[in-house]
Amino acid sequence: MKYLIVLGDGMADEPLPELDMQTPLQAADTPYMDLLAARGRSGRLSTIPEGFPPGSEIANMSVLGYDVRTDFEGRGSLEAASMGVSLEPGDLALRCNLICIEGDAIKNHSAGHISNQEASELIHYLNEQLGGPRVCFHEGVSYRHLLVIKGGDKRLSCTPPHDVPGTPWQSVLIRAEHEDAKPTADLLNELIVRSQALLAQHPVNLRRKAAGKDMANSLWPWSPGYKPAMKTLMERFPVIQSGSVISAVDLIKGIGVYAGLTPLVVEGATGLFDTNYEGKADAALKALETEDFVFLHVEASDEASHEGNVALKIKTIEDLDRRIIGPIYEAVKHWTSPVAIAVLPDHPTWCRIKTHVNEPVPFLIYKPGNTPDAVTRYDEVAASQGDYGLLSGSGFMEALIQ
Repeated sequence: MKYLIVLGDGMADEPLPELDMQTPLQAADTPYMDLLAARGRSGRLSTIPEGFPPGSEIANMSVLGYDVRTDFEGRGSLEAASMGVSLEPGDLALRCNLICIEGDAIKNHSAGHISNQEASELIHYLNEQLGGPRVCFHEGVSYRHLLVIKGGDKRLSCTPPHDVPGTPWQSVLIRAEHEDAKPTADLLNELIVRSQALLAQHPVNLRRKAAGKDMANSLWPWSPGYKPAMKTLMERFPVIQSGSVISAVDLIKGIGVYAGLTPLVVEGATGLFDTNYEGKADAALKALETEDFVFLHVEASDEASHEGNVALKIKTIEDLDRRIIGPIYEAVKHWTSPVAIAVLPDHPTWCRIKTHVNEPVPFLIYKPGNTPDAVTRYDEVAASQGDYGLLSGSGFMEALIQ
């Protein structure tokens, strides 16, 4: 048996009045997800342990069966692995967003989904102006970048910018959770303030402003941590001998690296609504020809949710169904080596409030030859009636591979 997880980031939601009290997942036309649900078994998975925020880093590690209470060391350190940035003992890695501030408030977490080329110019400029022996910026994708502080203290309270749109930025600056961490907090807040002065008049932002686009006029570091010590999936689940991760998001690729998976590069994979769905499906099929396990992550639904765009979220769900799940299923159903297919989000992202929510997510697991349960479609309500019930911890991975 080979194993494929297709994860639609932030795909779950709440019932919405504009959809006659359906969720976007219920309103979407998803023939292949419904087919797999009818031929498989469903349930719900709790991906956020008590005391943790409902972030993608926590949720995706939980989906893969990791105990974040012992294995998690911050989003920045995971993204460093994806970017090939080696962390030494004492190196503090933080995700570093380019964000848009309007007036005194955070307008959005993505600087209007700034392009890779524009972001590259800005990050290199910030590194020239603000970098030094202890401070280094590393270029990522679009608004997602990396900041490494040598000798930094991770005992910090940092606010993810996607959680606080419309909030005055000075009210959510970084706070030290221990007296010894105060110098690190002060340094990071100084970098935020200095970045705003530097970015305001940068040619990239002047061009964006003239074009009516959101400016990338502040950096925003968050999710600090050191290099984690995680066992690979192969060590934890011996039935898995090799595997790959497919994602445009450095965080997910970094989790995959520490999990022992090979990151696959798909041309045109953007992490946005225009991503190369067909390329991701083709990459998954090619990997499954020679490997046991593929983790295929698609970010688009989460981005639509953060924009509060219900119609776009429905479209991203339908694109996932028709352009990834459908072609993969139609191909592997003819293979002599059976392929188990699981579909789920990592966490709900509610369009109404434009942020992540800590609630269990619906999942389906289709295994050729297994007896299905009574569920006939895939959505939040239907999955709650599935035979798997409510799982947590490593329960989902164990259900998939058993």
